[in-house]
Amino acid sequence: MAGISTALEVAETGFTASLIEKQAHIGGRVARMNKYFPKLCPPQCGLEINYKRLKSNPNIKLFTMAEVVDIKGSKGDYKVKVLIKPRYIKDEALDLDLENAANECGIDIPNEFNFGLDNTTVIHKSFNNAFPAEYLLEKNMLNEEQLKFLAANFRETLDLEQKEELIEFHVKAIVLATGWDPYPAEKIEYYGFKKYPDVIRNVEMERLASPNGPYKGKILRPSDKKEIESVVFVQCAGSRDENYLEYCSSICCLASLKQARYVREQYPNAEVHIFYIDMRTHGIFEEFYQETKKDDKIFFHRGKVAKVFQENGSTQLTVEAEDTINGGLKQFKIDLVVLATGMMPTNDKIKGLDRSILDRNGFVMENNLGIIGSGVSTYPSDVATSVQDATAAAIKAIQIIKGGK
Repeated sequence: MAGISTALEVAETGFTASLIEKQAHIGGRVARMNKYFPKLCPPQCGLEINYKRLKSNPNIKLFTMAEVVDIKGSKGDYKVKVLIKPRYIKDEALDLDLENAANECGIDIPNEFNFGLDNTTVIHKSFNNAFPAEYLLEKNMLNEEQLKFLAANFRETLDLEQKEELIEFHVKAIVLATGWDPYPAEKIEYYGFKKYPDVIRNVEMERLASPNGPYKGKILRPSDKKEIESVVFVQCAGSRDENYLEYCSSICCLASLKQARYVREQYPNAEVHIFYIDMRTHGIFEEFYQETKKDDKIFFHRGKVAKVFQENGSTQLTVEAEDTINGGLKQFKIDLVVLATGMMPTNDKIKGLDRSILDRNGFVMENNLGIIGSGVSTYPSDVATSVQDATAAAIKAIQIIKGGK
């Protein structure tokens, strides 16, 4: 959302912008969300408006499945090389033919958009409302026999000989709106992520609740697809811990409060337990916290979860946590555990980027190189803050374009 917003602000001021997206679609993490807090409205409304603005503005050139592979030059005079990966779809292929090919190819792969919670066909769109609404073939997921099958049976729609394309851009300013990745929770072994299928992260929880998610919006246990009666949210899962992620992402508490409401909307008798160090609901979001606390089925426990495990023969998980208010340890039998993992910047993955502009955690710092951060590339933030930050990034880019400092 930060990248889209920055590009639109620049383009609607009369300057040209190239929007480089590594995925097959734009929208980033926002496209995977179920609802925003605090209004709990779906993100597709805002995305659709921005898609329309993009399509109608000739000053923006959009490149998907594209990745920066080199950056050379200086402020006001940069050359950026971008590698564009092929979709292996023929330009003249019709949507109906591609839809039929997707249904008939008979090859399923894990659905990356849903974090592998379900499958999709190897010929597919990222999701139903994806923009651009274009199909792709995940060629790297196929073996030689499967490739021969597709080449023989879908020659009207597929072009397996398409090659990568290297493009060079000559630009005056660079805006990094690289988004974030969830902290790899498998590193925190005592939480059992990837060991137990019913231990998930907050990003998977968002997909479970989404109407276009793996279970059509129904929150079910991944292990057996059963309805849930109890959920634990583990706050600061690896965050504020020098052994894992030293900083606080600031919005994870609000995300868990939002997701607790998802559960309570679907399951009137379900219990939700939230284990926290501090509840951080800054500014206007305090009211959202206070409203959530009124639910007599949502319980708040001040204390850190020590471990998650599963006893032999049990279909439930056992969550053991300290109680820093009353002292001692608590144990709960739970259907689903949701880890509130922190937000990690992805700037260090950009090839050719001068690492001197990144702080020790990988966020973009203010610099004199003409490289500007936008959204979570600079610090963890919610969607509304990222959009505001995008306006500031656009102003800075325009100042550089016009020869300012």
